[in-house]
Order: sequence, then structure tokens, then C-alpha cells
Amino acid sequence: MPIKILPPQVASKIAAGEVVERPASVVKELIENAIDATATDIRIEIKNGGRRLIRVSDNGCGIPEDEASLAFTRHATSKISSEEDLTHIQTLGFRGEALASIAAVSHVTMLTCVKNADTGTLLRLEGSELVQKEKRASPPGTIVTVENLFYNTPARLKFLRSEATESSHIIKLVSAYAIAYPELRFTLIDNGKLTLQTSGNGKLYDVLIKVFGLETAQQMLEIRPTESAQDPDLPPQRSDGVCVYGYVGSPSLHRATRDYQLFFVNRRWIQDRSLSHAVEEAYRTILPTGRYPVAILGITMPPADVDVNVHPTKREVRFRDPRGVFATVQRAVRYTVMQQAPVATISGHPAAVLPREWEKHQPPSLHLTGAEPGITRTQMALEVQRTADVEPSPISSAPMLEQLPMLRVLGQVRQTYIIAEGPDGLYLIDQHAAHERVLFEQLQAEYASMTTSAQNLLQPLPIELPPQQRGLLDAMLESLAMFGFDIAPFGGDTYLVRAIPATLNPADVPAVIAELLDMASEGRDATLSAEHLLIIIACHSAVRAGQTLTLDEARELIRQLEKTTAPYTCPHGRPTMIHLSSAQLERSFSRR
Repeated sequence: MPIKILPPQVASKIAAGEVVERPASVVKELIENAIDATATDIRIEIKNGGRRLIRVSDNGCGIPEDEASLAFTRHATSKISSEEDLTHIQTLGFRGEALASIAAVSHVTMLTCVKNADTGTLLRLEGSELVQKEKRASPPGTIVTVENLFYNTPARLKFLRSEATESSHIIKLVSAYAIAYPELRFTLIDNGKLTLQTSGNGKLYDVLIKVFGLETAQQMLEIRPTESAQDPDLPPQRSDGVCVYGYVGSPSLHRATRDYQLFFVNRRWIQDRSLSHAVEEAYRTILPTGRYPVAILGITMPPADVDVNVHPTKREVRFRDPRGVFATVQRAVRYTVMQQAPVATISGHPAAVLPREWEKHQPPSLHLTGAEPGITRTQMALEVQRTADVEPSPISSAPMLEQLPMLRVLGQVRQTYIIAEGPDGLYLIDQHAAHERVLFEQLQAEYASMTTSAQNLLQPLPIELPPQQRGLLDAMLESLAMFGFDIAPFGGDTYLVRAIPATLNPADVPAVIAELLDMASEGRDATLSAEHLLIIIACHSAVRAGQTLTLDEARELIRQLEKTTAPYTCPHGRPTMIHLSSAQLERSFSRR
């Protein structure tokens, strides 16, 4: 086939396809233009999920009459002027493709007026063709109306989802920008109904209430940024200009997906799997398996340290020091959760429902994008001062959580729960979960200091494995030795276990090995296996539900739990205790 130049109308539609994927893409570009124009009040109106109408109005600086038409030309922008500017991007838009791409696949009307001008400028385009230009009275700012999206690209139109789904994308996007810019007033009207409106008072927490609802916002913990990276009592931020702020959910607030993890870099909403992974690492051992934390995080850094020009729609960025950013996020989140997480209460809602609007509209997913020894608690004060240059070990300690109150053990319920009295009410402690946390942190400290305790069995314990598991165990024998195991092949399908961790009951060894091999067969790497093995050992070594404890044994367990870094959850993320406050008791007995 001969090589030829594409006709302009075809090239423009191809370019538009890179920027305008769906109605939410249009809303995104227009909101970013409004923010870059220093608007303080942004109003978004949509009809039929944005297919029929999208209108974004702002009170920004407006566009002069002689530049208005130029704004719809490809690669026309006021935000950069030289190649060097690309390394210091400080605006949301900079490519000069947004308006041109939108106009190529819709009918666009723009009314714009600069401050102190007598009149504004009205432009109307149909498929990139300018069909009307005139002067028109207008308040300062810009109003862009997009109608009949994809009217001339039916292939793209038929791939749009239902009206409700497209609306949900727009709701989520506007909510994200409202969170990124709490000092701006955002209003979203969907088919004539007010869906979201923020005050623009600059308070992020107030925006979270509007977006997620009061009940969810009350379960969020604030990450407080600080300029000092030298004080171990403050959230660990980096000294090279990287700072983390925002809110994360308490351990009782979690979801089945990552839909409620929002990340902003220099206030640009992005999708980044490594940041999501950093947050999840921070919650490791304090969230139930298969659940994901809620996180609204902003990261500020020098513009030269982040490349925002790696994706046509600017959804992804590239960090100059990705491992350092990962470490900063993980530590800031972990510190916040460990310092501020409250004990669960009987009236609490461990599976609290998140945003009323998002749930109602069924929001789409964001589609985010031998272990190294950890550090002991005694090393943490020094560790938080060090500028991280590698990804933190998944087996790591954290600053001490606020101490448990002094508890007086009263007894045991169903040989499973310890009853204790505290300064403000009654505590019910799950004896297995509590002992699991105690043993896990003891094993964790031993592993970090390479002083793992082992017990030699009087008689080697034989275990038989099917062929598909023998290869897995053979590959893990050397690593298992670091945890106190001494296992050797004995011929055929049989292995002999000669030594095991000191805390482990020999009768539980087959179950531990089976669980470890099942985990390995799922494809988890050695880094994950190290931590999971400690959790498995702790779980099988802990006292069981149904086991009678004397008062002295129960008191000792509570004393040991008080010394842990995360006394309120077991390593699997389940709560170790619930609290019935004095006020709740009084209300229950009609005393108040």
C-alpha cells in the first residue's frame, strides 16, 4: 500500500480519540482549563451522561477576543513557550490539544470575556469548523458548551456506556478535583439536579463530607505534613521537597476494591499502581485479607522531579525517584494509622458504606496503576530520620501506637473473650487475636535481628507431599531455615522436620507447611512469603478460642499486648478488642 498523508479531518479525529475517550474526558479538560485560568467558582452541567450536553462555566481570567479563535487550533497554548518549560510544568494543561480535540467531535460554543472588557466573544464550531463568531455581552470568565458529543464518530459513540455509568465517571472526576482544590467552589448539575456543591472555603475535610458523607469522613485520619524530617515524633516526610498530606481511613474503614484511593501529585489527579501499593503496604497486618484501605493523598514535590508528559490525557506521571516517593508515602500513612487509629466500638460500623452519591451511581474503578530484614522498634526513631532511597521492607515496625489504657481483667466469656474494665468502660478482648499480635511482633523482632528461636524435635516429624508441592518446598528450604525450621528430604514423597520455631506446636507443623505451600502456589514472591510465614506461625502458635485461661494468664496476655505497636488488630487485620464506653452502658440502661 502506498504511503500518503492523512486528510486533516481524519487526523483531527484520530488526535481527538487520544484525548476524548468519553464525556468525562471533556469535563476533565474544561475543568483543568478553568483552574489554570485562576477561576474560583466552577459550575458543571451535564445532560444524558454528557452525551447531549456538557457546560462548564468559570469566573476565570477569560480569553482576549483576538486569541479566542486561536484557542481551538491544535498545539496552541498559553502555558508553555519553550522546550525547557516541559521540565517545570506547573499548570494542569499544557499540550494545547484539549479544545481542538473536543471541537473535532462535537458542536462547541464558547462565550468568554476578560475582566474589565466591555463585551465578550462568542464562538461556535461544528466538527472543528468555525461557523459563528460575534461579540456578546458576558460576565468575566468563560462558558464552554459541548453538545452532541461524537455526533460525527458513530464508532466511538456506540462504545459509550449507559447514561448512569457515564454520569458516574463525571461525578467521580468532579469530586476528585473538588478534593484537590478545596479552596475552589465546585457545582455539578446532572439533568437539572444538584449532585455536588462545595463551599470553596479551603478546608479539605469539609469537601470529604460533601463527597463521602459525614459518617465516612468521621472515620478518616488526617496526615499532617511537616517541614521537619528530623523529629521522630512527627509524621516522616522527606527533606528533599517531597511532602505527603491528606486523609486515610481508620482500619475499620475498608473496601473490596481500590475505588476509593485517590492520588494527587502537585494537585494533579493521577493513577499510579506503586502509590496504591505503598498505601496497602502501610496497612499490612492491620486490614482483613482481600480488603483495601481508603486513601485521599496529595504529594507535593519540585516540578522538575516529576514528568507529567508521559500520557496523552496526563493520567500518569513518572517520578525521578519512584522508590523514594514510595517510601515517603508508606511511612506517612503507616505513622498516621498507628498514631491515630481508634479502638473499635460496639456501636461502630466496621464495613461502613462509603459515598452516598458514588454508591448510588455505581462508580467505575480507577484502574490504578529471602526478604530483606525489617527494622526493630528501637531502630525506628533513627529510621524515620533517614531519607529513604530504597523501597521499605514489607516486614517493618512502626512508631508506638498510643498505649492501651490500664485494664483490669474480670474474667472470660465462652473461653474465647477476655473481659476487662478500663477507665472509660468495658473491653472485650479476643484472646486468640490478641495473642496472635503479641507473637507476630515477637517473631518479627527476632527475624529482624536474626535471632530466631528454634526447638529441636525429640523425634523427627515425617511429612508427605504430592509431586507438585515438592518442588516448591525444595526451593524454600534454605529460606525456611531462617525462621527456625530444619526440614530435609527423606526420599520419595517424604520430608523430615527436625526443628521448628520455638513458639510452634509440633502438632501444627503439617498445617503450617500446607498453608505456606498453598500461598507459594498462588505465585506470591519471597518478600511476601516472609511476612506471611511469620503470620502463619503466630496464628498456629497462639492460644485458641475455647481454651481456658487463668486470671494470671489473661493478665499477662493483656500486659504483653500493651507493649505491641498495633494492639488493636491481629496480623490478619481483625480487631483484637471492642470497647463499650461508660456512656454507652448508661444509655443502654436508660441512665442518661
